[in-house]
Amino acid sequence: MPAAFSNPLPLSLLLVLAISAVFFAPFLLFGGHRPVTGRAILAVFLSLFGTILCVNIVMATKAVRSFPGLEVANSYVASQNFDRERSAQQALGWRAEPSYRHGVLSVKISNAQGLPAPVQALRVTVSRPTQRRDDIAPTMRNAGGIWLADLPLPPGAWVLHLEADAPDGTVFRQRLSHYPGSMVRG
Repeated sequence: MPAAFSNPLPLSLLLVLAISAVFFAPFLLFGGHRPVTGRAILAVFLSLFGTILCVNIVMATKAVRSFPGLEVANSYVASQNFDRERSAQQALGWRAEPSYRHGVLSVKISNAQGLPAPVQALRVTVSRPTQRRDDIAPTMRNAGGIWLADLPLPPGAWVLHLEADAPDGTVFRQRLSHYPGSMVRG
């Protein structure tokens, strides 16, 4: 891909200039003293709708490439287990409280009484809300009921996906997007 199209600003500027040229073309063509012919009307009609079609194709392509829209590979299979898994997670009574500050991600998982939950293993993925390209899977360490990971994150919004294993084999899953430090400042 050429360097001019890898940055969205030049691409947007080119699109605006192209659209402006197409929409001002009828005024330039018919501003003189020439008679309006069927060919001129056809050219204006095709150029206007051609521009709209091209812009739609470019925008749809950029949208699909940046976010495929898939959360799970097979949504039907995932839906079959959803209610059972949700009931098992609710029976645990666990609550996850993540925080990100000064390059350290901390996750406190507590039980219904507010005590540290007996987590056997914790898997965390930190990702952008709209893409998987920047996904990070830090190694979490338990420090007296609080799970920690050194994790330098670039500026922007971050979402936390966590899976914690209970002693009975239940997997506690959460997707947390609005937590202290989820918006990293530059």
